[in-house]
Amino acid sequence: MKLRWLVAVIASGVLGLVAMAANAPSQWEQPAAALAEQIAGILGPGQARLTIRNISTIPTGEIPAIRGALVRELKSRGVTTSEAEAANLLRVTLSENLRERLWVAEIVEGNETRVAMLEFPSVKAELHVEAEKIRLHKEQFAGPSVLDTLPCFPEPDGKPPLLAVLERRHGLAVLKRGCLLSLDRSSSGFPDGRGFYYLDSKQPQTRDPRGLLVAASDGDGFLVYFPGTACTGSYNPMQEPNRPPGEDWSLHCRPSDDPWPILTADTPAGPTTIKAFYNSARNYFTGVVTPSLGAELPPFYTAALLPRPSGAAFLFNGIDGRVQLVENDALKSVSGTRDWGSDFAALNSGCGAGTQIIASGSGEAAADSLRAYELPAQEAIPASAPLAVEGTVTALWSAPDGKSVYAVVRKRAGVGLADEYEVDRVTASCN
Repeated sequence: MKLRWLVAVIASGVLGLVAMAANAPSQWEQPAAALAEQIAGILGPGQARLTIRNISTIPTGEIPAIRGALVRELKSRGVTTSEAEAANLLRVTLSENLRERLWVAEIVEGNETRVAMLEFPSVKAELHVEAEKIRLHKEQFAGPSVLDTLPCFPEPDGKPPLLAVLERRHGLAVLKRGCLLSLDRSSSGFPDGRGFYYLDSKQPQTRDPRGLLVAASDGDGFLVYFPGTACTGSYNPMQEPNRPPGEDWSLHCRPSDDPWPILTADTPAGPTTIKAFYNSARNYFTGVVTPSLGAELPPFYTAALLPRPSGAAFLFNGIDGRVQLVENDALKSVSGTRDWGSDFAALNSGCGAGTQIIASGSGEAAADSLRAYELPAQEAIPASAPLAVEGTVTALWSAPDGKSVYAVVRKRAGVGLADEYEVDRVTASCN
């Protein structure tokens, strides 16, 4: 009797647990309801054949639960489903990237196909937050007191855009639209003397022009690339007792449509400079680079090099918003870059994979952010938490040694006041 009673109790408990599990809400109930709401809004009451394709990491054993949740939610909204042929067709694809799941429903009615999409956080994203490899830090490299000392050409807001800053052994070079400032370093490290030069380009300038400052191998000089113009800057100290500070710098410019040296790659033959032709009328690189990377590139805004076991990969963002890379002479798409702005740069932090891509946030945010990503394959994986920036990041580039990244930040001013610019130096520490 006792044994029979014990078996009955155990059986009752098991049945109770099964019933509880059956009645417990599934993790798929909420997304299924949200997608069903969109589908019903498009299709209306009726019947449809439902198919599900899984290209995500959701285990195959979970698909019946997802199907069941979708069927229930659709039925509650007047849409009955079956696996048999029907006048209407629902094709649901389950996909994802590192940060979010994406469910896409194609609703086929006769010759017309409409689409409903649902995005929601992925468990992988929550787990990855705990595995961030680095922490980003920033410090002001050059502020308005240094950068706003030259008026350049008049601008509607009173100040021309800041394009680039380069630190050299004896001072700084500051490039703005239409002018360049060279600064001597004093013993305390602050700018002492100043040399001022106009860059009179003969080509029409876009609203947001680009410019490039490249370090010369002598430790002092630099090269300037501006739409339609190329210059060479050099430091020639004169031993004259009354010579004004800042006049030790000289600048020689010429009209030029030569390609810009945007990156330097380490190859078996030694360091190789990659140059890209710039379309000054459109404010982007044409996609023609030298030497050739083995694949035809579309027009792009920014590029960076990523070390790979088989050699460096060339990462770039096209003017269509897609981020792609060239590796082993093949052009490949990169996922996980939806939140990236148009600028990014490589940082050799020594943490994690060794090299990360620092990208700004997308959009014209008044309070921007920077974040580090790694690309072990064809997906950008966050490697740090976002670093808040007090303003909008308008340009990013790597320091000559690759161990830091410089960011130009524009701070919006109030009504009737001119915006201010600063340059921040971004570094990383390993977690």
